Amino acid sequence: MVNLGILPHESTEFIRGFDEIGIILIMFALGFEEDTSAFVKGIKLSWGIALFGALAPFAAAYLIIMHYWSEPRLAIICGLAMTATAVSLTMVSLKSENLHKSGASTGIMTSAILDDIASLAAVAIIIPMATGDAEITLIGVSAILIKAVLFFCVITLLELIIFPHQSDLAIFRVYPFLRRFGMRGIIGASKGEHATLVVLLTALLIGLLSFQFGFHLAVGAYMAGLIIKQEYFRFHSKSSIPVADSEDAGYAYTKRIIDNVAFSLIGPVFFVELGTKITFDMDVLVGVIPHIITLTLTLGILFAQIISASLAARYTGNFKWHESIMIGFGMLGRAELAFVIMDIGYVQNSVITTDAFYTLMATAFFLNVSVPVLIKWWKPYFAGEKHLVLSLGKKRLELSNSDS
Repeated sequence: MVNLGILPHESTEFIRGFDEIGIILIMFALGFEEDTSAFVKGIKLSWGIALFGALAPFAAAYLIIMHYWSEPRLAIICGLAMTATAVSLTMVSLKSENLHKSGASTGIMTSAILDDIASLAAVAIIIPMATGDAEITLIGVSAILIKAVLFFCVITLLELIIFPHQSDLAIFRVYPFLRRFGMRGIIGASKGEHATLVVLLTALLIGLLSFQFGFHLAVGAYMAGLIIKQEYFRFHSKSSIPVADSEDAGYAYTKRIIDNVAFSLIGPVFFVELGTKITFDMDVLVGVIPHIITLTLTLGILFAQIISASLAARYTGNFKWHESIMIGFGMLGRAELAFVIMDIGYVQNSVITTDAFYTLMATAFFLNVSVPVLIKWWKPYFAGEKHLVLSLGKKRLELSNSDS
């Protein structure tokens, strides 16, 4: 629309503000849909997938961007953008193949959440240095690290002590009256009529808190969503929420409203605003077409992600080969968080160059397309309908499911 002259090249201040609200809502919605308990339980199996499945694509993106443009700050931001996995895209692809309840699906989800949290922490630490807001000195780096640690300590305090109405911590046994002041009591006020307003206000306050620590509001919004648990909506048996009578009806109703606002009403403004930055300038297109056509960045990240995540799933998470390969495929998506980082680096701070921005957008597109395609292709091997065996000399390696 920008290139056809329907939308202006430069948006108004109002749209840019609306765009910021969209980022906050999207990141809160992504954190809100995660099950914190399942996430904590899955850490033991998925830490290696998250670690190596993040380092490998980051290194691949960093080296390729450095080869193209020889700019360390640019390479670091681009590496961060290509590190975070798109949880929602992979889960939709797995659900369409009826694989969303498998062990591999749990491994993907937990690893992707860990990746996202690590990426957010890295954004909080690296962006101020990359944009010049903080000095790249021992004192400057130490100050950012200390602020990051303090912020996540505050989030941990909220998650363990302030929000819970039930907890095994000794302070709740010594002072049982503290259980009355948890998040469930606030959400359940007026029979839960204002639950959506309460959680959105919480996201705003924690977002503003993260901003005071020098981080992007999206960091705080995501963490707010992650620490607001489903159990906080189980305030009493009767409420005014117009949904089916069930234990988690309040949570489902609130989540539906937040998802509609984040992904259908205000959130899309963020993606449209980001899309307006893609103007068809002939000089830019000539400069980036070779990178896009050769798929150097796409293939580099694709192979680095699949190999690192699959090997980590097999040898650190003790998944079987057919599950490990599915996890490698499921970790390929790059969506909301990648675009948030691109927005911070390109639109807000001009660290990402126009050529690199176009290349990253094309890479994210190809990686996202590959997720449902590869999952659908691997499904027969995953389910045991087909068998894939590699012969390594005298050794045979069974990659598909031999249990079915």
